[in-house]
Amino acid sequence: MTWRKSSHSFPQGECVEVAQPPGGTVLFDDSKRHNGALVEVSAAAVRTFVAAVKQGSL
Repeated sequence: MTWRKSSHSFPQGECVEVAQPPGGTVLFDDSKRHNGALVEVSAAAVRTFVAAVKQGSL
C-alpha cells in the first residue's frame, strides 16, 4: 500500500497522508501522530465530500 501526502502539506512535513488499500476504502493518517489511529472512510464518501467542497457546498 502506498501513502501519499496531501498537496496542501506544510513545508515542515506536517500533513495528512492518504492511502487506498484494496476493498473500496480510503485511509487517512496524521503525519504528526504515526502511532495514532487511522481514519477509514469509504471511497464513495470521499468522492462525495470532495465534490461538495469543489462545488462550494461545504
